[in-house]
Amino acid sequence: MNPGRRRALLIGLVALVGVAVLVTIRSEGPPSRDAATLEVEDPQEATTTTDPSASSTASGGDQPTDTAPATAMEEESAGTLAPPAEPPDEPPATTAEDTLAVDVEADLQALLDSLTTGVDTDAILRLGRSGDLRVAWVIADLMRFIHPEASGLQYAFTELTGVDLGPNPWRDATNQLIAWDTPAPPGLGAWKGGLYTLIELGWAPFFADEDSLIDWRHVTWGGVLIDDRPLDTTHLPCPRGCIPALNDPLLVPASEGDYYPDDAYVFAVTVNGESVAFPKNMMEVHEMVNITIGGRRLGIPYCTLCGSAQAYFTDVVPDSVRDRLGDAGTFELRTSGLLSRSNKMMYEFHTRSMFDTFTGQAVSGPLREAGVRLPQTTVVASRWGEWKAANPHTLIVAEDGGLGRSYPDDPLRGRDDDGPIFPIGDWDDRLPVQEKVLGVLFEVGTESIVVAFPVVDAHATLDGGGSVEHSGIVVTKDGGGLRALGPDGVDIPAHEAFWFAWSQFHPGTELWAPSVG
Repeated sequence: MNPGRRRALLIGLVALVGVAVLVTIRSEGPPSRDAATLEVEDPQEATTTTDPSASSTASGGDQPTDTAPATAMEEESAGTLAPPAEPPDEPPATTAEDTLAVDVEADLQALLDSLTTGVDTDAILRLGRSGDLRVAWVIADLMRFIHPEASGLQYAFTELTGVDLGPNPWRDATNQLIAWDTPAPPGLGAWKGGLYTLIELGWAPFFADEDSLIDWRHVTWGGVLIDDRPLDTTHLPCPRGCIPALNDPLLVPASEGDYYPDDAYVFAVTVNGESVAFPKNMMEVHEMVNITIGGRRLGIPYCTLCGSAQAYFTDVVPDSVRDRLGDAGTFELRTSGLLSRSNKMMYEFHTRSMFDTFTGQAVSGPLREAGVRLPQTTVVASRWGEWKAANPHTLIVAEDGGLGRSYPDDPLRGRDDDGPIFPIGDWDDRLPVQEKVLGVLFEVGTESIVVAFPVVDAHATLDGGGSVEHSGIVVTKDGGGLRALGPDGVDIPAHEAFWFAWSQFHPGTELWAPSVG
């Protein structure tokens, strides 16, 4: 199949935000191979997030900014997320074999091969009866793209696991498998690569690294494509529907930042005495900024799904990979369009190396081989009015981002108000799933101290004249946000995040609580 045809099939295989379901399975009665076909709409007629008319933009068009990245299946009401339901006492028995049965392997391949011609529902039913719990990951993955009930995927999952799925079968199935820590079937990364590269060929390098540190069980599509625009075109919108990184935006002094409401939030970064504030609504559109602050090059990802803006230094480049960057000399961070347990997966543009966005660890490609881990600095989340009052010399991104475009006040329109819309699995229930915490990772010799400070409680304690301290880490206010200091009074990298995200990536986190009485 030629690349053009493969790219055309991506829109037929799955819909972007606001689209009607493009993958439609027609069936009457029990699913069968003859009754199921895969309908592919003309990509030019499909309504996707790349439609300029769907967004608020400047003349000339730009990336959509007022639609959340999720497919039609994800547009179902998430409902208020309750604490994680107790899974069955024991999952079905899982084989200890490190290979698949010959017939199971054949059915997995037949199913993959059928995706562009007509879904092999007989293979789906056989996999549901295989007794190999590991292949439930494949069944769950396909629910992201194919109607779960009409295709037989939902029936097969229940038959294999004994779990009846709720109104969002894909999310429920994935959450259950994560909660059980269900082993992956051998070759899951390769199988998933075959599926995902039907959607986006630009993801191929991530799947090609057989020694990657990526847990493919937790990876899913975020509803957008990869941002792989050449460096000289980053001022232009994504032609195919990515989340476009904002590179070297125009900055203006605080006195010219009156366009932004004082009570609206910014994410602020200070390096070598220079401070820059990034309006939250702009970060919700771009989700990534590459910029120089205080003479240092940084990549600043914002994961809207986990409420986390972070700042990584991208100018610390090992000699072993320097020649791979060409004339750039520094790393260039971009949004891949993939997620891991509802956390955005960023990648490095020049080397096509995937990073764990939450930790800064390279998990695939040449940068994984080089052992690259990006150093962080603090991001302060504050209301703009309080930030500029405390930091009068701060800069702020210009109203149009330097791109000649406009930004809506609330691009996500409450998308996450009812809880995570993508699978997260189980989580540490010491705090509500989306409670904001200030997360701090502090290295003392060979020991790591990991502490989370609930943001609301920390602010209340400080505003009341109390102190916020745990394990030698002291939290102070900076503008309307929080900053962490070590025992020596020196700033420790810290950032805010939803509790579910912080606790997933830092299990065993110590949790500060205000004194009682």
